[in-house]
Amino acid sequence: MLAPSSSSWRLAGISLAYFLVLLDTTVLTVALPDLRASLGGSLAGQQWAVNGYTIAFAASLLTGGAISDRYGAARVFRVGVVGFGVISLACAFAPGLETLVALRALLGLAGALCLGGSLGLIAQLNPDPARRARAMGAWAALTGTALAAGPLLGGLLVGPYGWRAVFLVNPPLAVAALAGVRGLVSPAGTRGIGWRSQAAACAFLALLAAAITETSVVAAALALGALAVLIRSERGAATPALPGGLLRAAWAGLLTGGVVNFAFSGALFVITLLLQGERHLTPLEAGLAFLPLTIPMTFNALVTGRLVARHGPRPSILTGLVLLTGGLLAAPSAIGMIMIGFGLSCCLPALVADVVAMAPAGTAGTAGGLLNAARQAGAILGVAVMGIVAHGTADGTSHALFLAAALTGLVLAGLAGSAVAARLRPRGQDSRVPARTPM
Repeated sequence: MLAPSSSSWRLAGISLAYFLVLLDTTVLTVALPDLRASLGGSLAGQQWAVNGYTIAFAASLLTGGAISDRYGAARVFRVGVVGFGVISLACAFAPGLETLVALRALLGLAGALCLGGSLGLIAQLNPDPARRARAMGAWAALTGTALAAGPLLGGLLVGPYGWRAVFLVNPPLAVAALAGVRGLVSPAGTRGIGWRSQAAACAFLALLAAAITETSVVAAALALGALAVLIRSERGAATPALPGGLLRAAWAGLLTGGVVNFAFSGALFVITLLLQGERHLTPLEAGLAFLPLTIPMTFNALVTGRLVARHGPRPSILTGLVLLTGGLLAAPSAIGMIMIGFGLSCCLPALVADVVAMAPAGTAGTAGGLLNAARQAGAILGVAVMGIVAHGTADGTSHALFLAAALTGLVLAGLAGSAVAARLRPRGQDSRVPARTPM
């Protein structure tokens, strides 16, 4: 069992670590012009500065969750946080773009361990579904803010201090996260790890992301080869990397998570270029332009957690997708940003609660890793596709209306998939908590 200590303090430490992980998916976006001026490189190089982290993070999320389930969430969490702080410090002193991309990839590996450990700890600390839903709402309120706060914090730092400053904030926050979970222990699991399947899964996700980012036929062919190895390894495996029962139960949540991150990351990438390119905003002004999106993330996830505890995840997921679709149509206006913020903070905690609730005992890390692998794959695809759109225009940017048209169809696809799954799911698989549960 877990050693006793303050529940709120532990949750704060767990959330702060994942705040760092998500912050690094977006904090570098407003620093891209300064990064290019400092280290050189093309628009493709800028994409790799963003995607070097995201690809490694997405590729290793599934394995990070499995490692957490096997060796203990607290131990894996600490290793990930320490690694994240140390590698961030190295990123701040990177001498060239190639070195920075490599370090960002290592940072993604550390981030995957942080996430796998954090979800495992939350599940262990909150075995009651209602309490777990509320804890995930609080967790999402802090960590979800990082997705939107990245451009604002990046703008505050890049203007006076340059792009290197965005990495220097991570080490002290990592120390604070470790202090929050001091003395926390968790038991090792009994479920083994199929390393061949895990390696094939990592290779497939990484090569698929590279194929999308670089439009590489070779990478795509290698990704198909890795997928074939994965399928062969999974047949009859005692500990499959992709549990079939979980996939069948959670396919709609995985689809929706990928669509949501595609929409958000793609929008963030192009809107940032739009604000700093066509509108000539400074990094700080561009960061402030995202403030209407940030504010709803700081409190609405708490509300969502309580709604999920009482009514189940599906109403919040569907409401969030509708708001996200409307926000994309109205972006980058303030109203559009507000709608995106509310949409994300409705979707994300409900999706996590939904998928983790379906996971068999001792596999919460695996379930969370699977969901977040789908989400990060969507994010990679979003940045890659929108980078192609931006590169195809005369000045390297794209109008918000064109962006919204490109993304809305995929958001609606996720909405349709979620609605169909809600109709087909058997009653016994619904993760809703009875309404009489005390709030």
